[in-house]
Amino acid sequence: MACAVPNTVVLDPLRLVDAKARLGTDPDLGTALTALTTQADSWLSQGPWSVTTKTTLPPGGDIHDYASQAPYFWASNTADGCPYVKRDGQRNPEADIKYPDHGDRLKMFQSSYTLTLAWYYTGNEQYARKAGDILRAWFITPATRMNPNLNHAQLIPCADTGRYLGIIDFSQQYTSVVDAATILASGAPGWSTTDIATFRQWNVDYLNWLETSQFGQDETNAANNHGTYAIMQSAGIALFLNNTALAKQKATSMQARITSYITANGSQPLELARTRSFHYSIYDLIAYTRIAAIGKKIGVDLWGYKGAQGQSIHGAVNFLIPAATEATQWAYPELEFDASEAREAIHASADAGNVAAVQALPKVPAPSSGDLWLLRPAAEQLS
Repeated sequence: MACAVPNTVVLDPLRLVDAKARLGTDPDLGTALTALTTQADSWLSQGPWSVTTKTTLPPGGDIHDYASQAPYFWASNTADGCPYVKRDGQRNPEADIKYPDHGDRLKMFQSSYTLTLAWYYTGNEQYARKAGDILRAWFITPATRMNPNLNHAQLIPCADTGRYLGIIDFSQQYTSVVDAATILASGAPGWSTTDIATFRQWNVDYLNWLETSQFGQDETNAANNHGTYAIMQSAGIALFLNNTALAKQKATSMQARITSYITANGSQPLELARTRSFHYSIYDLIAYTRIAAIGKKIGVDLWGYKGAQGQSIHGAVNFLIPAATEATQWAYPELEFDASEAREAIHASADAGNVAAVQALPKVPAPSSGDLWLLRPAAEQLS
């Protein structure tokens, strides 16, 4: 199967090409491919999904607007449930019922990425065509497409019609969708030039909303993982749209965040304050590693950057290694400790030359779904 080198924004395209070339000779790649195609096969009978299938109109009245409910807010014991009260780290199942866009978005993200990678490595057309159907339904087809804004994301009943914090619904994994689209554009059957152009325009409009709306600006300025992800998302979309100046500006701004929000010993105080401190420390790190990958493409070395007191992404990874390898217990609040969550960030740090991460990696549990790093070497939040 001949196709062009994909112009991915987070994934290293040359590593994809190399892995594809070695599939028949490297047993570890074969094991990863089996795990990947198993996941891809499970998506073939699902979807596509659309924001237009929800039965509750968003506050603005447009069914094409994405809407979700703040997951950690719970109804009070009153007749109308108001006010909703925050229980950090405890997900309210009600949030997935009224506005299913949140769950459908996650399925769309994960399925399109997995199916696209499965097509790239196997040449099986059904994977590519399914991925194309999924992306068209969400972003392209006029009757089902999502409007390019997040005005009604993570709304709190009784309190508001959406919050800037809801942008994280997309920023957490949307750059993987962008990479999926670039891989499909390298020669996938069923992904047309019209699809390529329309998806690109959706991103032009979405990036404009992110950069000019009050929500987008507030999320970018957020001190914790919300800001890290917002900046990473904008950098990835900007690079996808060939706006290297904006991508470079975003990546360079991450240096100040490393200095301000990672300490000399590698801890992230704003994430340690959460009820799921291990999870959120890793969660924030995933965004740092992904924008470091973006930065590498445009001449911004975030892996090598150190603050005045030695603050660094590698240092933040090293802070997690003792608990991730189960050498010591995690000493901070954590409702659902899972050592395997750290594996992706440690993978990324090891690839970037951190000897401590290289040595730790064999001791970190792999996720139950299998380790796909050899086929998609960019950190993902797996839970």
